[in-house]
Amino acid sequence: MDSISLPVVHPAFERLKRSGSWLHLVAGVLILTHAVSHFRSEESPTLYFWCLLLMSLDIFILLLAGRDILRQLPRINLLFRMAEIVFFLGIGIFMLVQGYRWTGIVHLSLSAAYSYLFYCERNFRSEELLSFHHTGITIPGLPESRFLLWTHVNDIEAAYDGIYIRTSADKEVSFDWRKNLEFAELEQIQQFCRHYLGKG
Repeated sequence: MDSISLPVVHPAFERLKRSGSWLHLVAGVLILTHAVSHFRSEESPTLYFWCLLLMSLDIFILLLAGRDILRQLPRINLLFRMAEIVFFLGIGIFMLVQGYRWTGIVHLSLSAAYSYLFYCERNFRSEELLSFHHTGITIPGLPESRFLLWTHVNDIEAAYDGIYIRTSADKEVSFDWRKNLEFAELEQIQQFCRHYLGKG
């Protein structure tokens, strides 16, 4: 038996993918607000204002011109997420140095939140895969995929439209297939179950 990997619908990944555009929009608005607040400020150089303005406009253009680009090309998404992290980190440090403690803490918190999103999104693929191996099952998850040894799996119920897995810790995991299985694919999963779990 060869290993088998099949695309599944993972609710947490789907929510994060749908919210990705909104999170970029929030970052763009905050960057633009920060730019406007420093417009013609005596203390801030004009170059600083224009850099912030161009960065926020880049994010807005990305959102307007290519909503699907963020899903189809995850690396572009990560590039913009990294720019947002650097921006919030830089502003947070700048505000703390200037003596604006709470504003600095808020920006550093935003940097930490966007860093966590970057950490989760770095493994984005066009499809999340559930994989059966001779040693166990790889289950997609956030922030990282999990690997279950066959000894940690109590039961698997596979159907043409979805799969249900119960672990030895009495945790239940279920996914819908991205597309209904063909007979040969379902039979291959059931071969794994018969061989490693002694079940059909």
